[in-house]
Amino acid sequence: MTRKAKNILFIMFDQLRYDYLSCTGHPSLNTPHLDALAGKGVRFSHCYVQSPICGASRMSFYTGRYVHSHGAAWNNFPLKVGEVTLGDHLRERGMDSWLIGKTHMSVDQAGMDRLGISRDGVIGARVAECGFDVFLRDDGLWGEGPQGFYDKRRSPYNEYLKGQGYEAENPWQQNANAGVDEDGGVASGWFLRHADKPANIKEEDSETPWLTGQAIEFIKTQDANSAGPWMCHLSYIKPHWPYIVPAPYHDMYTAENVLPVVRSDGELQNPHPVYEQFMQNEIGQTFSKPGVREKVIPAYMGLIKQADDQMGRLFNWLDENGHMEDTMIVVTSDHGDYLGDHWMGEKDLFHDPSVRVPLIIYDPSQEADTTRGTVCSALVESIDLAATFVDLAGGDVPDHIIEGRSLLPFLHGQNPEAWREYVVSEYDYSATPEAAALGLDPKQARLFMLADKDWKFIFADGGFRPLLFDLKNDPKELNDLGADLGHAEVINMFMKRLSEWARRPSQRTTVSNDTLLKKRDGSAADVGIFIGVYDERELPYDVIEKTIRRR
Repeated sequence: MTRKAKNILFIMFDQLRYDYLSCTGHPSLNTPHLDALAGKGVRFSHCYVQSPICGASRMSFYTGRYVHSHGAAWNNFPLKVGEVTLGDHLRERGMDSWLIGKTHMSVDQAGMDRLGISRDGVIGARVAECGFDVFLRDDGLWGEGPQGFYDKRRSPYNEYLKGQGYEAENPWQQNANAGVDEDGGVASGWFLRHADKPANIKEEDSETPWLTGQAIEFIKTQDANSAGPWMCHLSYIKPHWPYIVPAPYHDMYTAENVLPVVRSDGELQNPHPVYEQFMQNEIGQTFSKPGVREKVIPAYMGLIKQADDQMGRLFNWLDENGHMEDTMIVVTSDHGDYLGDHWMGEKDLFHDPSVRVPLIIYDPSQEADTTRGTVCSALVESIDLAATFVDLAGGDVPDHIIEGRSLLPFLHGQNPEAWREYVVSEYDYSATPEAAALGLDPKQARLFMLADKDWKFIFADGGFRPLLFDLKNDPKELNDLGADLGHAEVINMFMKRLSEWARRPSQRTTVSNDTLLKKRDGSAADVGIFIGVYDERELPYDVIEKTIRRR
């Protein structure tokens, strides 16, 4: 039987570091199911996201475009009406595009109102949901405080938990992401001292198993309806904070399994002003306290272990139902997590723990047999997935819209011509306290990272010097050379690259390069336009006939 990928299962974890899988080298975190998928496919070792913040990164995944192009540069910045999404591209090629889980998409309601687009129709619903048809959307942040909920929409997960008998008004907050303290009260996972407690929920009812079950139900529905090819974006909420996990995963790992922190006192000596502000924020200060990493990281590892076990459940079900033969499976993350490295917590900046992500692609097609179990070290960007999916669905990738490049050649044992020399990531921190502390106008609070295999360069707008890391001699990125005059030549090279990248025609999305090339071959005279001609007798009669002939 000829094996060919017909469907795409696009799995994204939230805040999963590239080096927290056993197949990527973690010495004590055992992830056999993701390792097995890598053994059947290709693991890309140098994949970088286009922004180290949830919303901006995801909008690049879903459009195949740099943040500089789509403009949704931070969490809850709306993706403007008119951006062509992955779902739009795939449906043109006969493949449905579905969502299960998180997108962090904010709708451009003003743009929809201006154009008279209602969410009640199919088109409006897709515009409001980043191009996806929604099987289930749950962004997984149902925090609630004095001013109400962080997320104002309905919570499908809370509805599910209430249906399972959980009596709390907000069981996401009081059960799934909280333990029980010594007095029987709520030990909220928001507070890191509770990270070693088991979440007050049955393991099978927690977020990761729930979403896995939803994915299985979705595929069953597609099979029952004899649906055509589909792309399903299965977008998990974990291992994103709150860092708390149900039993038995809460104590599978201990402080002994926590890797040594990657940071140095030298990073605190005369640091770059932007870096200094992020080191000094609350999460950075907290992760720098003694004992915090030893509390939090075992829970983070437990969340990943639970996720891997759910991958085993999902992959076994796919295998039993024949879908491992017709479904491309992609596993990645929207960004990483500092976990105390470089005196930082969370994400935000461009050290590898934040901006570099795991990427595993399994293609069941026979063309991929020669690359199974291999590791590709090419410089890959998250926007390459949109190009890959469009390439798989059929037809040329519209490279005037999608700025990534298809990874199918790598999967099929081919070397793409003239692959990229560097990767780009961006961060607009204009809405943050750090920008306020630096006294920056919102237009100045922007960072641009360019990295190749040897160097990582960060341009900081607002009149600051750049940052520079020598990746060959300083792979842990501990020594910032941006102020070293001896590296002016390297900095100038990257400034030229940044200028080259910024000049690309990224907003010219309505006219393809092929169309422009064909226009060169045409002549205005063919449609009766003669510019600069002195004497009509210089032209063939059949060209000027309709212009000079009296009717």
